[in-house]
Amino acid sequence: MADLILTTYDWVPELPRGSVRDLRIRWALEEAGLPYRVESTSFNERTPEHFAHQPFGQVPWLTDGDLSMFESGAILLYLGQQSEALMPSDPRGRSEVMEWLFAALNSVEMASLPWSIFMFAGDTTETPGRKRLDQFLKARLRHMEAVLAGREWLARTFSVADIAMADVLRLVDRFDGLAAYPACREYVARATARPSFVKAHADQMAHFAAADPA
Repeated sequence: MADLILTTYDWVPELPRGSVRDLRIRWALEEAGLPYRVESTSFNERTPEHFAHQPFGQVPWLTDGDLSMFESGAILLYLGQQSEALMPSDPRGRSEVMEWLFAALNSVEMASLPWSIFMFAGDTTETPGRKRLDQFLKARLRHMEAVLAGREWLARTFSVADIAMADVLRLVDRFDGLAAYPACREYVARATARPSFVKAHADQMAHFAAADPA
């Protein structure tokens, strides 16, 4: 199998480092032991080639021979189909992983991302709209707390669903949003203690730091 190519930005400011979504793909590739290399695209200048691979000018995208794929969830699903370390081969196991992968992105991240944008900006202004966002996220976290209180991983074994969900919840935890949800916090700690995450995170941080202005 030829090396997979993961493309991410050549550099980002310090604040989003550790949260850029190529981390999810690095994590999955490390977990499965799939050969890959990392290439860069400019953060400051979005080229036509960039938009040809990622129509929103974002990252990451994954190249596998003549196949090019964008969106972290789609890439995780694709990689899950390549390795039983990421997704089981039996239909029931696969369906469990797929439903939780989509739940991470559609049910939880859709609530956590707007909240996180305010937190990244340092905007804690109390408004009716902000209050509704807070309530929306808390409702999702209550559901996840009930789920995670009774299991180690979302499906029977660790999978791409856990990579997505743990990364979504990790960002909430970065701003202490899991303080009232111990099962969620323990799940994030359990997932991010895996050697594959530790390496993926360190590699992303080093990749961006290497491009810092002298």
